[in-house]
Amino acid sequence: MNVDKAETPNAPEAHASSMPRDELASNLAGNEDLALALLKNRDLSAEHLEGIHKNAAVMKSRKVRLALAAHPRAPRRIALRLIREFYTFDLMHFSLMSAAPADLRRTASELLVTRLSSITLGERISLARRSSALVAGALLLDKKSQVWKPALENARLTEDAIVKALRRPHVTPAFVESVCRHVKWSVPHEIRIALLRNAHTPLARALEFARSIPPARLRDILHSSRLPENIKAYLRKELRG
Repeated sequence: MNVDKAETPNAPEAHASSMPRDELASNLAGNEDLALALLKNRDLSAEHLEGIHKNAAVMKSRKVRLALAAHPRAPRRIALRLIREFYTFDLMHFSLMSAAPADLRRTASELLVTRLSSITLGERISLARRSSALVAGALLLDKKSQVWKPALENARLTEDAIVKALRRPHVTPAFVESVCRHVKWSVPHEIRIALLRNAHTPLARALEFARSIPPARLRDILHSSRLPENIKAYLRKELRG
């Protein structure tokens, strides 16, 4: 007699998910594949997630640590502990995992930002190309053009991140000039306003941007601008004209 597949015994992960927490912890051994299969179950209980976390052998796996921290039912204390222990690129990877809770992804990005001053130039370049908007925005302030240039081209970078960078007093003149010439980023209205307030914006570009701003708004911008006085005087003369 044929046996329908639906009536066959449960898969190993289904059996494992029915075990008590302590039994699960001891029975997983170092089975990375079984742990990952279990973690794909979005309904896995917090008790079983704790059981996986208690298994030292399986927790040696980078993939398991990432999957456990990203699980929507993972106890917060466990997820945060794992995130704080991640290395640089695991933090980046976790911050981009759409399945992970948004607040934990942001925590990972913020933690990564705090580590930027202690990681190598090569790592910062890689992060600039591939990281979240928050991290890419922080890397716009890097003194090395090898870092801020790819950050400026990061597909996740936002207009708001560029405006924030332009407001920082220690942003490099080379970065400001690059934004002024950028095909994409020199166009948005709020970025042009930020450039008109920045001390390093060249006269020719400041004049171009000023002409796209309503006169009354431009007067307000120039009042609080850090542009050199001779450039502000020239722009005011243009306004009067």
